[in-house]
Amino acid sequence: MTTQLVAIGYQQDWWTILGSPFMRNALIGGTVVALASGLMGYFIVVRRNAFAAHALAHMGLPGATGAVLLGIPPVLGLAVFCAGGALVIGALGKRASDRDVVTGTTLAFATGLGLFFNSLATKSSSTMTNVLFGNLLAISHEQLIGFSVLFLVLMLCVGLIYRPLLYSSINAPVAEAKGVPVRALSVVFMLLLALAVTMAVQAVGTLLLFALLVTPAATGIMLTPRPSLAMAISAAISVCSVWLGLGASAMFNVPPSFLVVTVACGIWLVVWLIDHRGRRVADVLDHPTHSGGVAPAEPAGALLQPKSVDTGGSRTPA
Repeated sequence: MTTQLVAIGYQQDWWTILGSPFMRNALIGGTVVALASGLMGYFIVVRRNAFAAHALAHMGLPGATGAVLLGIPPVLGLAVFCAGGALVIGALGKRASDRDVVTGTTLAFATGLGLFFNSLATKSSSTMTNVLFGNLLAISHEQLIGFSVLFLVLMLCVGLIYRPLLYSSINAPVAEAKGVPVRALSVVFMLLLALAVTMAVQAVGTLLLFALLVTPAATGIMLTPRPSLAMAISAAISVCSVWLGLGASAMFNVPPSFLVVTVACGIWLVVWLIDHRGRRVADVLDHPTHSGGVAPAEPAGALLQPKSVDTGGSRTPA
């Protein structure tokens, strides 16, 4: 007797699966999460807060597992701990170096606390798995309502502080000299990021969150220096990743979170290769005699940041 170790294969009834209620909830919830991730992702990349976004997701782990022990909804504990971590990082980490130290320390403590809470009750194990890996296919109607409310709050807050937030994200020292409350904006931004993380964790989990929050935004920034257009591209890539991931999951019986991240990373890789090759060709044309006609390649990390950001007037170096 043979045992099937890999349960992956084409499902002929995938179209019926796509029309099922749980898949509709996944599509709607995933779309809302993708739009929120695309909006916040631009500021995460420009402000170089990718580590903070990753850390906030892990900070929600003890909140979710602790909530199970207290008999309250895990998402409530997740949101409270994410918001608490956001306040600590935003208030104490003024400089980039300080922020990394505060973020790393808080992340280590939160992860240890989450493992401790999980060890107290076996019931927490399933909650911990969902927080780590997400579960798009288990989104309920109540979660859809929560996602919609959080997304509206996120959109409203970003709309109210858009220009000063963009200014302080691009050039914080100059913005502070001009009287922009950079520290207060940093705290507010981290709280808004906590809202986005609270939604995204339920979709793709803490381990795969980075790809949904950062990867589409990095792709959009490589394609255009205009903030509004980069945000739109980021949101579009996030939504396409969710839709294609869910569709492929229904067709081949593969976890949707993995496929969502795979699509987002695949799009980034294609754009990076095209952008990288285009810059090399441009360098050769500008400096045909340099190093025998071949210009040095730019470090890959620099491609995640725009050369300049068009704020509507002059182009400001990022």
